[in-house]
Amino acid sequence: MQALWLVFDSFAGKGISIGIILKFLWYTTLLVTPQALPIGVLLSSIMTLGSLSENYEFAATKSAGISLPRMVRPLVILTLFLSGLNFLFLNNVYPYAMLKQLNMRVNIKKKQPAIALVAGSFNTELPNFQIKFDEKYGEKENLLKNVMIYDLSAKKGNNKIITAKKGEILSEEGSRYMTLVLEDGYYFEHHVRNGAPLKERQKMPASQASFDEYTINIDISSLSGGNLEEERYKTQYNMLSINQLKDTIPTLKVNYDAFIASRAKNLFLSLDIKDLHAYPDSLVNKKVAKNVLDNFNLIEQQNILNGASSKIERSINNHDSNKETLKRKRKYLNLYDIEFYNRVAFSLSCLLLFFIGAPLGSIIRKGGMGLPMILAIAIYVLYFFTNTFGRNLAEESSLTAITGSWLSVFLMLPLAIILTIRASKDKGLFDFKSFILIPISNLFKNIFSKKEKTT
Repeated sequence: MQALWLVFDSFAGKGISIGIILKFLWYTTLLVTPQALPIGVLLSSIMTLGSLSENYEFAATKSAGISLPRMVRPLVILTLFLSGLNFLFLNNVYPYAMLKQLNMRVNIKKKQPAIALVAGSFNTELPNFQIKFDEKYGEKENLLKNVMIYDLSAKKGNNKIITAKKGEILSEEGSRYMTLVLEDGYYFEHHVRNGAPLKERQKMPASQASFDEYTINIDISSLSGGNLEEERYKTQYNMLSINQLKDTIPTLKVNYDAFIASRAKNLFLSLDIKDLHAYPDSLVNKKVAKNVLDNFNLIEQQNILNGASSKIERSINNHDSNKETLKRKRKYLNLYDIEFYNRVAFSLSCLLLFFIGAPLGSIIRKGGMGLPMILAIAIYVLYFFTNTFGRNLAEESSLTAITGSWLSVFLMLPLAIILTIRASKDKGLFDFKSFILIPISNLFKNIFSKKEKTT
């Protein structure tokens, strides 16, 4: 419900038809369903088995010779079916819903540019303008605070800058212009003459002024119109099925490897490594000093060092300039790998959380919506946090894609095994007598028995 209301609040009252809003909410519902199903299984298993244990139904079945594993066997089969259903949903419905929702979100933002403006960063959605502001507020969220604008309409770079303490967005439905009214601001423009040399550009004057109110009309005709359900993006990693991911990933890896090979080749050529020669020891000229620079005079040594220093500096600069590109390409490839493995790993969350919730419910012997709800939320938050944590690590290449995707399963599986064993043996959640009291009593017995033997 929180996810639905957040997206509903973003688009309600923005001049968008109710049909488009309902479709967008429907696609959002399909996206959160794979996350809602596991927590539903977890909560229902804790509540159901906790209620049975609270009403001594387990005691009655055990007295009739029916063990706990045999009793929950039909539930295990049902959970396996739900895990398979979750996998089919993740592999077929989820990519379709993501395709529709993302394209609809992009089209809505282009049709209503005010929606696309986000506080705290430069917004580049509006043509010929880059806008940054600290806060967007007001009943219609059309009031801006601490505005900074780069006017790029002259196509001469960031030479025109406008700042203001307040701003207001005014736009009418169907209009080709969006009006931005600024208050209490400052205007600066560095004038550049076309074709002028660099020295003359630096000498050209700049104009500056302060204003109480300044109005900017932004042409948004290129953004308005069009079908809100038009599909512009189709190959994003979370829009593909497993078979499509399996076909896409090898191509991405080939392109990534080719990029690395080209950068390595360029580095090899820029350092002139091919000009280095290896001489056998038997052919070493004894007149040649071991320190290579000692074989040249002072001027030649200085030229050699300057040439080496410049080559190293160029190589470092090239490396720094390509480091972000390499990191971005690696991250882009990781997203596809993570999505491929996570489809299977997250599908098993229903089965995994059932083997945590079912024994936990029989151990705590409490049904209803109180304690079971708290435990279910706590366990699912832990599972979801570890899953997100693993995916983020894999995205940054700190872990492999398969390890990051299965990290939550690896961490939660021991808990499921321990709870299942203790529930099947009819033991409590924490046996303080076995873990604490008995070892302490045995320790004191051993100490006093040794003292008696010595006396």
